[in-house]
Order: sequence, then C-alpha cells, then structure tokens
Amino acid sequence: MTRSSHSSQQPQQKLFARTLSSASKTTLFSALLVVATTSSLSALELHVSPAGDDAAAGTKDAPFLTPAHARDHVRKSSALGKEPVTVHLAAGTYYLPEALRLGAEDSGTKEAQVIWQGESDGKVILSGARPLKLSWKEYKDGIYQAETPAGLSIDQLFVNAQLEHMARYPNYDPKITVYNGYAADAFSPERAANWKNPAGGYIHAIHSAHWGGYHYRITGKNNKNEVQYEGGWQNNRQMGMHKSHRFVENIFEELDAPREWFHDSQANILYYFPAEGTDLDKAVVETAVLPHLVEVVGSQESPAKHIHLKGLSFRQTARTFMETKEPLLRSDWTIYRGGAVFFKGAEDCSIADSEFTQIGGNAVFASNYNRRLSVTGTHIHKVGASGICFVGSPDAVRNPLFEYEQQQSLKDIDLTPGPKSDDYPADCLVDDCLIHELSTVEKQATGVQVSMASRITIRHCSIYDIGRAGINFSEGTFGGHLIDFCDVFDTVRETGDHGSFNSWGRDRFWHLKDCPSEKLPEISKLDTEKSIIRNSRWRCDHGWDVDLDDGSSHYEIYNNLMLKGGLKLREGFYRHVYNNITVNNTLHPHVWYKYCGDRVHHNIWMGKYRPARIKTWDSEVNHNFFTKEADQTAYSDKGWDTDSSYGDPQFIDPANGDYRVKEGSPALKAGFKNFPMDSFGVKKPALKAIARTPKLPHYQYSATHPVADKQSTRRVKIQWLGSSMVSLEGEEFSAFGVNKEDGGLLIKRLGKGSPLQLATLQVEDVIQTINGASIKNQASLKRATAKLKQGQELSIGYVRSQKSQKLSFKHP
Repeated sequence: MTRSSHSSQQPQQKLFARTLSSASKTTLFSALLVVATTSSLSALELHVSPAGDDAAAGTKDAPFLTPAHARDHVRKSSALGKEPVTVHLAAGTYYLPEALRLGAEDSGTKEAQVIWQGESDGKVILSGARPLKLSWKEYKDGIYQAETPAGLSIDQLFVNAQLEHMARYPNYDPKITVYNGYAADAFSPERAANWKNPAGGYIHAIHSAHWGGYHYRITGKNNKNEVQYEGGWQNNRQMGMHKSHRFVENIFEELDAPREWFHDSQANILYYFPAEGTDLDKAVVETAVLPHLVEVVGSQESPAKHIHLKGLSFRQTARTFMETKEPLLRSDWTIYRGGAVFFKGAEDCSIADSEFTQIGGNAVFASNYNRRLSVTGTHIHKVGASGICFVGSPDAVRNPLFEYEQQQSLKDIDLTPGPKSDDYPADCLVDDCLIHELSTVEKQATGVQVSMASRITIRHCSIYDIGRAGINFSEGTFGGHLIDFCDVFDTVRETGDHGSFNSWGRDRFWHLKDCPSEKLPEISKLDTEKSIIRNSRWRCDHGWDVDLDDGSSHYEIYNNLMLKGGLKLREGFYRHVYNNITVNNTLHPHVWYKYCGDRVHHNIWMGKYRPARIKTWDSEVNHNFFTKEADQTAYSDKGWDTDSSYGDPQFIDPANGDYRVKEGSPALKAGFKNFPMDSFGVKKPALKAIARTPKLPHYQYSATHPVADKQSTRRVKIQWLGSSMVSLEGEEFSAFGVNKEDGGLLIKRLGKGSPLQLATLQVEDVIQTINGASIKNQASLKRATAKLKQGQELSIGYVRSQKSQKLSFKHP
C-alpha cells in the first residue's frame, strides 16, 4: 500500500444544480457528481489483482487477491474519514463468492472519499458467475453431456462469454421481436404430452392487453397433460396471459437446437447442443449464481457515504423474475428490490465510467432512503430487467393504494402535503449514460424507473431497444424530476399502449370519491412537484413518443422533437406544453378533467388532434402552428386554436433530422422558437462512438398531406335491443383499456327501460362477448345474436373502467 500527499489525480468536485418551480415555490437542489479530496490530506492506496494474495501487503507489487479482503483491510485501518482511500483493481475477472457489501463503516467523507477504481479502462470484471470445469461426452443428435457438482443450480449458462439459451419452445429466433419466438400452443396438453417431467420449467407470456408480461414456474402436469404452474405476480394489472405471445423454457424434451442447454439438477448432468465449430475441450463455461454484485447499504440514521465505484464492468448475474412481486402504487408494475449494484441508506455515492452487461435482473437499484446518488458515463446493455431504478418506500407516502381499482374518499385521506418521511431517493442524477438492449427477460421494465422518489435528473442519456418504456415515472410521488437532452427510441417493442416516456399519476386525488371537481386541482398538488421534460428527442413506433397516462399531473414539456407517435395527455392537472415538434403526428388528449388547467401553445403539430372521451374543452389550447388549415380549425367550435395558424414550417433539413425552421418561417411569426437539434443523447466520446440514433421519418410538406388519424369521421351506429353502439377505433382502445385484437362495441346510448339498461350496463361500457362469441363489429354482433330465442340466457362480457366484467339476463 502507498500513501501520498499529492492529490492531482483525484477526481475534482463538480456540482450540478437546477431550479424547479411549482405553483407555490422554487426548489433549488445540488447533487454531487464526483467529489474531490483536498491537497492537504495524505492518501491510502490499496491494490487488488486476480493474481494477488490476501496474505500480501496490498501494494502495487504485492496486491491482495479479493475485493472483500481489501474492504476488510480498509475497515481495520485508521484512514477512513481521515484520508482519501483508493482501492485499485487490476485488470481481470473477479468471481465474487458473494456480493461485496459496503456499509456505513466503509464510508468516506467529503474531504476523504473512498474510491473503488478499476484500472485498464473496462477490463476489470466483477462477475456473479461461477466457472465450471467439465468433462464432456457425446449424448445423441449433436448434444453433449457433462457431470456437474452436486447441489448446483444453473440459471444462465455462458460459453466463451456468450449467453446460451435454455431449452425452449419455440426455438430462439433473433428475427422475431416478441420473445424471439412465441407460440399459442407453448404449453398445450398436446405439447406437454411429450414431456416426461416439466417441473422446473418456466412459462413466459405477454399480458393479454400487452401491458408488460408474466412469468410462471411449472410445478408439473396432471393425467390430462394439463400443465400446472405458479407465479404471474410480475404484473400488477391481473388480466391473464396473451393467447399467443408465450413460450416455455427449461424443458428437456425441447433441447433440439444449437446453443440450447438443459441442466438436470437431480442427476447433476448438464446437456448442451453446441454451435458448429465450438471446441468444448477448450471452451470457458460459466453459470450465473449471484443476483447482486455490490451492495452499498446503510440507513438514514447511519448512511453509507462518499463511496464511489469507477471504471468497473459488472457482469453475469442471475435472473430475478420470479422475485418480482412487490406492487408499486396503483401501477401496472411489480418490482424486485435488487440489482447488480444495490444502494439503500446511502448518501453522496456514485457509479462512474462503468459497464453493466449480461445482467439477469436490474442493473442498478436505489431503494428507499438515498440522497445525491449519481450514475454517470456508464454503458448498460444486455440486461434482463431495468437499467436504473429509483424506488422509495410506500411507508413514505400518505394514503398509498396498490391496486388499480382501489379508491378512497375525500373525507378519509390525509390532506397534509408531501411525504410522511424521508425514506425515498432524492436529488439523484443519471448523466451521459448509454442504455440499450434491456428487458430481455422481464417485459415490465425500463431504462430508468422512478417511483416514490424526488428530484431525479436524467440528462444526456441514449436509451433504446427496450420491450416497454425508455423512461417510466410510476406515479406522481414526489415529482420535481428533470429529463434533459435525452435520445429515447425503439421502445415498446414487445408490448403496447405505452410510450418512449411513460408516466402515471395515480396519486391521492386520482379517482377520489365524493370530491367536487373544483377541488381536485388543489388536491393534485399534495403529492407532486412539477417535473420537466425538455430538449429531448423521442420516437415510439408502437405507442406514443411521450405518454402522460392516468392522472399524470404537474409537467412542463417544451423543446422536444417527437418523431413518430406524438404526445398523449390523459386525465391530469396543470400540464404546460409548448414549443414542441411532432413529426407527422399531433396531440392526443384523452379523458381530460374539468378545471384541469392545461396550457398547450406554440407547438408545431402535423395533424388534427385525436381526442378520446373528452367531455370538457375548457383548457387553454391556442397559438399553435399546424401544417394544414383543416387541422387548425378541426376543434375551433370547441374554442381551441382560434388564434393558431398554419402553413409550411420550412424546416432546415428534416431528412437529416434538423427540424429547426428557417429564418422567415411562418412558425417563427406564430411564436415558435428554434431549439438545438445536435445535443440529444450521450456526449462521452467512447459512448457516442457506439450509440445508435433513431430512424428518421419521411417528411415532405404538403398543404393537403393526409392526417395521421385512423379514426373514421363517419361511424356506423349499431342498434341492438333499443340501444346504440359503435365499434372501437383509433384512440379509444387505449382510452378504454381494451386490446385492439379483442376490440368491442362501445355503448353510446341506452334506451330508457331497454334490456341493456335494465341489465345494469352503462354508457361507455364496451361489450366484447355475447355467450362467449367475440363481438367487434356489426357483422359479429349479427352472427352472435342471429339465433337467439326469447327467454334464452345471455351472458355479456364487457369492460368498465378498464376492468373486464360479466353479467347475464334473459333475452327479451
């Protein structure tokens, strides 16, 4: 070990700050990015190497062998809190026997930081895998087998650092987006008849409405070859599996393709079908064992402080999808509180210039009390669940509810503003990170997840190739967040009804019973400060570019370029939207409240608005710029856009993504202001060199170009049993929470005393089935009712408030 009085090589202190205003105050926070040491302090430096010895001195010439021994040595020294401490890890792979645990006793101070520094730029690997020494012999049909140690459980298998596939049906196909292969008969009795003992296998399935996914562990099968299983708790909106988007894995009889494997844990035998050209005698075989690699855990009373992880590569952790059980607040989500690097009760800690790859669950998880945590300059890819999660404790929330359908009354809620405690992440930063190829296992996953947290900044991040949202704010608690200069695209790839940015705001005010409409705006302020989305580029090909869903309130959205899906604003309060561009798309207002206080102005829209279930038009929507006169005037009878204008915006170079407008553009005269088009995404040269950018849409101005509006202007009204209905179209699928594949008939009018009214159906219910037959349109209704007789029992399947229900009555 060495001590030095020179600190020129220590990281320098940099503070980032921003101002967030709300209706009542301005909150200024600063968070530590990389903190410094002072030149007056000496320093303790330790060295670790895969070729070292824990009996050595820990110097550069005589390094320790394990990070855990270096940690213990630091604890025993007198340096902590008095001297800067740097633990240098030499290049190589460190197979951790357990997670490296750092706590309050391992803390530094502002003047004397503790830094775990990887040398050799990304060649220091902290692995959760276990290398296997195997003797292979032929089994049959190109499959080999090897004996494994007793008691070994294999979750993920790596051969020559390549992740291989559990034996599965259907086989892995990289050309298929959803699950890389799916089949409706994945675990049908006919399929299962070929399986001797499927216990220990897994079922993976997309949610029936494409709202994430489910996972199940197979426990066996009965004498009818019906597969038995447990699980499905990974999604908080229980509506069952998708009828075809599903697959099974870890079934021995499905081992039939190169790069598949199966481990018989009872007989301790590993079966493997190697790819052509693989030399098994020389192959490096590893299996993921640990779900966590580093845990930085303290408490609010005694936090872990000033601990920094830098220049490290975190790899090969076990999957955690069967532990994803905890519901977030009335969210679609459940979560697993864990990750390859886990923080709880930490202050002023950081991850910098690192890599996460081949991670089975979440990469980084900040749970409950954390302050001023930062993740910067880091590459996160090939991750089973989410990239970075900031999730507080429900105990910090006043009047928390967990299920979508749960409601409470005004007289029963606490009207005290803000959180009950400090047990949540706040003032944290994700900066200059490249995050892609996520949700490879779990489909309710995202690049950055924020729930029950405050003042989280996400800036200069490139986020793409994800099965669901790129960034997700799970509810309004506690707001004050900032998204700045991000590039988010190729999201919602395996799911639906979502956005590259997605938020909910199912907080105290949402669906509050016995509350006058005029009181809701003030109550909406109790749980959240204003969040800002600005200077960013978004593209979602399977939903909305920016999706502010149920209850999302108190947002300021400006200077955003939206390339595909446009902007959706569902029921919420006080959204200020200005100076944005939506290419070939528009604003999607859904289910707006009376007195919502929304302001929408000085945006460039390329299509008429696409409202759904709008009953009040009292919001300030005006002074916008359209590319077509008919779009500008489409809702002038509602009082919207009476002072807006239209024309050719005269973009500088849309083919190459420059949507600034030229000098003299009528959009400038209408009040639009140019914003930078060359600052989206990562800045770090090493990350920028490998980061993708979104596919640019085709744009060509035409005063009569077709509107991106698939809803019919004239809809056929369907009459049945004295009531009037229409087929669901366009925005209505999302607004009513109905899968497009299932469809349905929307009740527009119920005849007084009609059979449907007497059966307690309501206007805006969506009828989906009659006596089990699917009802999507007039033709299917006629087929289902053609042979009905008076007095015959009618079973109606319908959706109300996004929940499937049933009722029965006698046909008149």
